[in-house]
Amino acid sequence: MTAKSIIRAEAEQLHAALLAAGASAIEADILLPAGTLLDLYGEDIRARAYVTADPLNGEMMLRPDFTVPVVQAHMSGGADPARYAYMGEVFRRQEHLDGRAREYMQVGYEVFDRDASKADAEVFALFDKLLAGLNLRPETGDIGILMAAVRGLSTTERRKAALLRHIWRPQRFRALLDRFAGRAPISATHSGLLQRLAAGDPLDLVQAAGPLVGLRSAEDIAARAEALLEDAKTPAIAAPEAALLYDLLSLEAPARAALEHLRGIAPMLPAILPAVEAFAARLDALASRGIDVTRLPFAASHGRSTLEYYDGFVFTFQGPAGLPAIASGGRYDALTAVLGAGKSIPAVGGIIRPGLVARLRGAL
Repeated sequence: MTAKSIIRAEAEQLHAALLAAGASAIEADILLPAGTLLDLYGEDIRARAYVTADPLNGEMMLRPDFTVPVVQAHMSGGADPARYAYMGEVFRRQEHLDGRAREYMQVGYEVFDRDASKADAEVFALFDKLLAGLNLRPETGDIGILMAAVRGLSTTERRKAALLRHIWRPQRFRALLDRFAGRAPISATHSGLLQRLAAGDPLDLVQAAGPLVGLRSAEDIAARAEALLEDAKTPAIAAPEAALLYDLLSLEAPARAALEHLRGIAPMLPAILPAVEAFAARLDALASRGIDVTRLPFAASHGRSTLEYYDGFVFTFQGPAGLPAIASGGRYDALTAVLGAGKSIPAVGGIIRPGLVARLRGAL
């Protein structure tokens, strides 16, 4: 058997197990309209996807994942509870990762259900069962707790929006938080720019700079300048509040211990309380499915380098060092609202890479 046929056979076994768990089979086009993906991910997706031009349909992408087309298909028919399983190739540009496959098989499971805690536990426990015996290391997190903490900060909406936008870029997020908390000095370049902007009307300065280059209008540039000046006058995030957010970013502990820590800081950061209680309900649901949550690893920052539609529970199953995650997934409630044309339903899902599973089983 060829490597591809071995991987496909593994994928078919995993797919059959997901169907046996109650999922309906679903297909997705390989060539997808780029506009929807760009709207969801921003231009960053271009660095990770293969983009082409179609003379009739405009810009298209080779399928970078299944979740978006599956959500679109489900929401076009309504927002009722459902479970789907799929298998097929995805395509990723990975020039910066030597040896990583540009085209590889995925098998996935997506659950649309209004009982979020039980659905989270269902997906994780099912993957844990399917991957048993491979000696994988589970890792979990919760993007929703961090997002709630940011939304609850006592600062401007503009600063909170900037932090939320960069949650999936940990270094940029940390640099912004350091600046907003007054822990990082303003660079000489930035200080000089602010002084120049404050010296006159921003629109006059733009017009005096000469012909415009690029797509932004003079008004857009002037509005950005006004925003920079306004931000420079904004007080730093209060030290106690900032300290709680730094503490949250660094939280790593077994899940049950992490819950107790979060409950301890919630009275000082009350915006996170609903997300923390959702975390507690998830742990109870996981425990009811036989997962030992006293040992299950949890990190509040886990999943911040994944796809940007996750907004709650996130997980990975890690194999030996040097391999990408064997399986990963998470909750993406907001995505169903974005693609649902006025409808929404809580949703969670995950993917398994059958090529890596076959490799760990010794078949490759």
